[in-house]
Amino acid sequence: MAGSEILLRVRDYDLAATLDSGQVFRWQEYQGGWSGVIGKHRVWLTRVREGIRAETAAPVKDWDWLRGFLQTEIDWAAILETFPDDAPMRAAVAACHGLRVLRQDPWECLASFILSSTKQIVQIRQIISLLCERFGEPIALGAPASLPAASVSCAGTRRQDAGAPGNVPALFHLFPSAEKIAAATESELRACKMGFRAPHLLAAARQIAGGKFDLDRPRHLSLPEARAELMKLRGVGGKIADCVLLFAYGFDGAFPVDVWVERALRQLYFPGRRVTAKRLRHFAATHFGPHAGCAQQYLFHYRRTKMA
Repeated sequence: MAGSEILLRVRDYDLAATLDSGQVFRWQEYQGGWSGVIGKHRVWLTRVREGIRAETAAPVKDWDWLRGFLQTEIDWAAILETFPDDAPMRAAVAACHGLRVLRQDPWECLASFILSSTKQIVQIRQIISLLCERFGEPIALGAPASLPAASVSCAGTRRQDAGAPGNVPALFHLFPSAEKIAAATESELRACKMGFRAPHLLAAARQIAGGKFDLDRPRHLSLPEARAELMKLRGVGGKIADCVLLFAYGFDGAFPVDVWVERALRQLYFPGRRVTAKRLRHFAATHFGPHAGCAQQYLFHYRRTKMA
């Protein structure tokens, strides 16, 4: 069955920076573009002069899910204008030109960041890949029409072969639902190399699947209330809650502070000074404006890729 294709006309959008900046963990490069899964859609994205070309393995009539995920309808220039006009922020924006903040599915985002605790991005990707392979629903094999048939790996291709030259990455599983994870055992989850994060993910999934936690509720609350609501879940502290609020619920004021961001704040704004964690949190909450979380993503990617 033939897939579908659309051109999203958007300017100043860096797919590589956006999809490889620690917001999402299921995207892989292929032939100058990116392959991934959004909801139930297997998607290939390529940056072209006019914008972003998107191709799917299955037919698509309504593309709002993709526009929403990529946030292509957002006036990003207006957001950038709200950032503080200081040297560190200007340097981060210049170095990460075209970086955007995505809008993800709340459950996938929440589960991913529960699994991210104390792990580097490459390790998070490995854990989530195993989780999807073992618990996710398979997606029918397909390939974009722009690729020759010979370049597509067959359904039986092992993951370590999927990155070979000319092959499309084998992302053939949906992200497992909360209900699917809730039915698993802790030992089955630990087999996905998630370690101490397994009981946290299992508890969160069971709360959601059992109706004890409403994933839709945070979007109707204020930022502090939504943060407190998410922190009721096992394994969800302030940093994870802020990541989910920013990347899934659209709370641009949420400012996640992890090791990379803390280093960036200390190095860029308080060089040679001893600053308490409390002072850093206050600074982050008051200095970066109404879209502080978007500014944070620039600082995070800048510190991780340009200053490491």
